[in-house]
Amino acid sequence: MSAPPGRFARFLAAAPAPAYDDLDAALARPSPEVLPTLLSASALPRLEELAQRAREVTLQRFGRAVRLFAPLYVSNACLSSCTYCGFSKGLDVARRTLSVDEVVAEARTLVGRGFRHLLLVSGEHRVEVSADYLVACVEALRPLVPSISVETQTWSDDTYARLVAAGLEGVVHYQETYDRERYAQTHLAGWKRDYDRRLSSTERAAEAGVRRLGIGALLGLSADWRSDVLAVARHAVWLQREYWRTEVTVSLPRIKPSASGFQPLVAVSDAEYVQALCALRLAAPEAGLVLSTREPAALRDGLVRIAVTSMSAGSSTEPGGYRTPGQAQEQFSVSDERSPAEVAAMLEAAGYEPVWKDAFPLHA
Repeated sequence: MSAPPGRFARFLAAAPAPAYDDLDAALARPSPEVLPTLLSASALPRLEELAQRAREVTLQRFGRAVRLFAPLYVSNACLSSCTYCGFSKGLDVARRTLSVDEVVAEARTLVGRGFRHLLLVSGEHRVEVSADYLVACVEALRPLVPSISVETQTWSDDTYARLVAAGLEGVVHYQETYDRERYAQTHLAGWKRDYDRRLSSTERAAEAGVRRLGIGALLGLSADWRSDVLAVARHAVWLQREYWRTEVTVSLPRIKPSASGFQPLVAVSDAEYVQALCALRLAAPEAGLVLSTREPAALRDGLVRIAVTSMSAGSSTEPGGYRTPGQAQEQFSVSDERSPAEVAAMLEAAGYEPVWKDAFPLHA
């Protein structure tokens, strides 16, 4: 039985259709209401102006600090069938689920490289990656790592509350695409097929006390990538208004090659990608923008100077990949293969501060 629509799903369904306005007016007074104009194809020739405005807003709101984090893949076991994912059920790939001790060993390797923000990532397998397993991982890591987030399957209110009690700080759930029809076409079976349950997951996590929420859309999954950017921006602003004590971050990953062999419906160019991040920065100025190692080094270096506030570095998307690579299937290939130290050096050379650990807790 599918979950009923959550509060944001009802809000999104009632949202007015995109209205296109004058770009000069939109640049002068950016807001969520003028996002369709900032995202329009007609705005692309004025990308330099968009980038300059986005840079100004980023410096005003976030200064020159960029948080660094690392994904720690704990398992690629999965019971969901998603056409684009290298972990999808049914794919003949090497699977591996780390023991809690192995998770701690991976974390120690990442701590040795400087990281204090870790994101535990897994496929969707409610047996191998159970609530008890995740709670045990968080409890084991908490003395070692001050900031722990998870990007796994969605959970109930009670499980989110257990994870928070164990020391969890953040939850990341990408909707992948906000287009219900396209979502159904690409999520064929399993827990993740339930669009409304997934969309309401951040609401449940926030109400359970999670302090950092990450959302996003996978660009290229839907032919209309601009509609997905508009929806994720509305989602971020809505979450910030409803859960004002919670930090909200947004990521817009582009589809990368994986064992699924999936080909994106549309190729989002580098210029369009920059436009999406600039428009998002102007429409949701309080939201953190996250950039992964999916993107090439040169593009990441440029986006740091425009809109990005958090980025991964030296990433492995394979369970156990930091200590014993080559034993399991990776989720996707990375493009920026620089070490964390090299990425930190790039930030410093550009006049930015790489933040390995927040100086203060989010809330007293």
